[in-house]
Amino acid sequence: MVTNRVGWGRQAWLIFKKDLAVEVATGEVVTTSGFFALLVVVIASLSFFAGPNSRTEVAPGVIWVAIAFASVLALSRTWQRERELDALSGLLILPVRRSAIFAGKALGVLAFTLAIELVVVPTTALLFDLPLGELNLSLGLAAFCACATPGVAAAGTLFGAMTVRTGARDLVLAVVLFPLLAPTLLAAVAGTRELLGGAPLATLGDYFALMGVFGVVFVAGGVGLFGALIEA
Repeated sequence: MVTNRVGWGRQAWLIFKKDLAVEVATGEVVTTSGFFALLVVVIASLSFFAGPNSRTEVAPGVIWVAIAFASVLALSRTWQRERELDALSGLLILPVRRSAIFAGKALGVLAFTLAIELVVVPTTALLFDLPLGELNLSLGLAAFCACATPGVAAAGTLFGAMTVRTGARDLVLAVVLFPLLAPTLLAAVAGTRELLGGAPLATLGDYFALMGVFGVVFVAGGVGLFGALIEA
């Protein structure tokens, strides 16, 4: 039983464990979003791949478009769980800080998105013949995923809470979220393109800085604004 004596970090961890336990039992978020992302990658590889010279231009967009759409699908399903049987009301009446709920939900979305990325990146590398065995490329792709995903998870969790009680919630979430994700997605695509073009990882600091600023802004905004949005 969660009580006020439990610290903020422990409260967030318990919310995360709850979402993770549901996902382990059902597998619906990662499975559904993962198959969707794979479908995007396969269709793009059949439609746009025109030889080894095209991989630098096409593969970065394929990776991040697949991740972006799969993330929105994962977010939608994560919040739909809370709407079912009025589970959200039950969560809100617990003596848990609202910011801890945000942190726990964001950690869940982060874990689901990283799991999807573990499928999308190797599949794209296989279909587009990317030299994933090269240390610079593999470390760079891992770094881009690590820097971009927290901002995506935080922004999605924050605005998923804002749309949880709206009628056309899935449409509203996509319409609101994609423009907000544009800075980090554009930085990720441009940086990945430079990486595939042979740029050393050390020269891509500006892209990481932009994604880092985006992540910090939305993590801080989520911690501060989540309570007002979820109870509005």
